[in-house]
Amino acid sequence: MSTGAQCQRQRVPSVQQPPESKRPHCAQVSDPNMPPALERPRARGKDAHMTNFGYTLMTEQAGPRDLVAHASAAEEGGFDFEVMSDHYFPWLDEQGHSPYAWSVLGAVTQVTEQIELMTYVTCPIQRYHPAVVAQKAATVQLLSGGRFTLGLGAGENLNEHVVATGWDPANVRHERLLEAIEIISALFDGRYVNYAGAHYRVDSAKLWDLPETRVPIATAVSGLTGVERLAPLSDHMVTTKPDAELCSAWDKAKGGSSRKIGQVPLSWDADRDAAVQRAHEQFRWSLGGWKVNAELPGTAAFDDAAQFVRPEDVAEAIPCGSDIDKVVEAVRPFWEAGFTDIALVQIGGDKQDAFLQVAESELLPALREASAQRPPA
Repeated sequence: MSTGAQCQRQRVPSVQQPPESKRPHCAQVSDPNMPPALERPRARGKDAHMTNFGYTLMTEQAGPRDLVAHASAAEEGGFDFEVMSDHYFPWLDEQGHSPYAWSVLGAVTQVTEQIELMTYVTCPIQRYHPAVVAQKAATVQLLSGGRFTLGLGAGENLNEHVVATGWDPANVRHERLLEAIEIISALFDGRYVNYAGAHYRVDSAKLWDLPETRVPIATAVSGLTGVERLAPLSDHMVTTKPDAELCSAWDKAKGGSSRKIGQVPLSWDADRDAAVQRAHEQFRWSLGGWKVNAELPGTAAFDDAAQFVRPEDVAEAIPCGSDIDKVVEAVRPFWEAGFTDIALVQIGGDKQDAFLQVAESELLPALREASAQRPPA
C-alpha cells in the first residue's frame, strides 16, 4: 500500500502569509515504489548573458490549425522560444478566435523539435483545478521532450466567468494562486498528494506519467508584494512591464539570477496605415491596463472600455509599420531592465507569414545585435 505526501494548509484570514516556521508544509513520505523527487532544471538559454527572443501563439486571433503552422514556421525562422495564451474568449469580437490552448500545445509539440514552449499564462484557480493543470503540464512536458514551461497567473474574469462561480476580489485570487502552485508543485514531486487549504482540497491525487525533466513554473507578478510571495514557489518570473526594480527583487528573492519573461506587441506591415488600423481594431483593449483588464467580463465590456481609444493612441503605445528600429526601441527597455526572455506578439492572425519572414531576415538579427551591446549587469 502506497503512502502519500500529506499537505495540510490552514485557512488564513488575509493575503498575508504566516512566518515560515508556522506555515504548514508538504511532508514527503518515503515510498519504495516511487522514484525520487525530480530536480528542478536550471534556467535554459543559449547563454546566461544573451537575451532570448520568443514568438507568441496568440489563441485569440488565430484558429488551431493556423497556430500549429505558425509554431512550426517560428521555429524554422529562428525564434528561441514560443509562448501561447490560454483563453476561453478573445479580448474583442474582431479577434474572432479562442481554441483550447492545451490541445493546440499537444499538436505543436509534434511539429517542433527544439524550441521551448510555454503557456503565457494559464490560470489554475477557477476554470481549471490545479490538480488538472499539473496533469496537463506533465503531459505536454513528455510530448515535447522536456521543452515546456508552465506559465501561471491569477487570471481574468473574461475567461474564468464561464464556470459561473463568481469572480473573487484580487486578494482572494492571489490566495487561490498560492494554494494552486503548492498543489501543482507537490504533484510534480511524483507522490500521492492530499491537500486541505482555504480554497482547495485534493484527495489522493498522483501523476502517473511524469517527465524526466521537472516542469518549471513561471509565475506572473505585477508588484513587489507578488514577488515576495510567489518567488519562493516559482522558478521564473512573468510580467508585462519593463520594471528593473521587479527584476532585481525577483533575483534577490531567488538568491540568484533566473528567467524574467516579458512580452511586447507590434503590428508589422509594409503599409503603416494598415498596421495602425489593425492594431487599433484588435489591440485597443490593451491600453486599459491589467487592473482593469482582469475585471471585465466579456468582449462587449472591453469594447465599451476602449471606445475612446484612438488609432493614434494605439500607434503611440505599439510599434506599427515596417520600421525595424522602432521595434528594437520598443523592446530595448525590457533587456535594459534585466529581462532574459522577450516574446513578440504580431497583431493580426492573418498577418503572421509575412511577419515571420521579416523576423528571420531582419528583425531577429537586429534585436540580437542591439541586445548584445548592453553593458554587463
